[in-house]
Amino acid sequence: MANFKNNIEDSALSLIKLALEEDRVNNDATGIAAFKNEQRKVSVNVVAREFLVAAGLPVISLIYGLIDEKITVKTLFNDGDKINKNETIAVVSGPAISVLSGERTILNFIQRLTGIATLTAKYVDEVEGTNVKIIDTRKTTPGWRLLEKYAVKCGGGVNHRFNLADMVMFKDNHIALSGKSITELIKTARKDFPSLKIACEADTIEQVKILLDADVDIIMLDNMSIEMTKQAVKLAGGGVVLESTGGITLDNVRAVAKTGVSRISIGAITHSVKSIDIGMDVN
Repeated sequence: MANFKNNIEDSALSLIKLALEEDRVNNDATGIAAFKNEQRKVSVNVVAREFLVAAGLPVISLIYGLIDEKITVKTLFNDGDKINKNETIAVVSGPAISVLSGERTILNFIQRLTGIATLTAKYVDEVEGTNVKIIDTRKTTPGWRLLEKYAVKCGGGVNHRFNLADMVMFKDNHIALSGKSITELIKTARKDFPSLKIACEADTIEQVKILLDADVDIIMLDNMSIEMTKQAVKLAGGGVVLESTGGITLDNVRAVAKTGVSRISIGAITHSVKSIDIGMDVN
């Protein structure tokens, strides 16, 4: 499980401040009209409208802490927990105008993050017993990468590289535009970045054979059929990490996992996720 503290929390706070400014929570015209000159207190439940795997729940306290210090938040679950439909996730108490002004902001955050965790968990469940790791990609919402990759870990997934400096990863365009062979590119990368792992994309079995003779750490089997993937696994013999990528869905992920690859990368767990339905009910 990822730790929400440190850089994850810092990233969240930056996004939260932008979101609160965007919503102009200090000038909530509706709240002012409804509660003008009143000090009405309210207690509300944040409720799961469907099954979910929790992610980003600390954000609730961070958001309300910036809106009004009089608000208290009691979170009833931890990130990574499975929460059933109609269960209360957290209880928020405080001035009505402040609680309601932050409602949409907290829901926007936790609905998306729990959506990522929940979808990731579905893929992890599908490959149970195969020793395959489900990993994410850089196909994240700009500015949200740390939070979204945190949510992947909450769902049982594993993080791939966070940025372009974390790993050398050669794809078709690098080879085509450089005018060099993949073997030459790998040699150059080893010299220039000796501490980094090198991953290379392969579309065919012939490319796999070339990469197995090169000094590469990870071979990415791009959009390969089940039969081609099995051939690649047999050729590699466990000597290099094989990663299946491209075209992986919940319908075929187990079949891919059973070929013997080490990991499966799925961009959809961050770029095509459906937000989870979460609501706020007055007690």
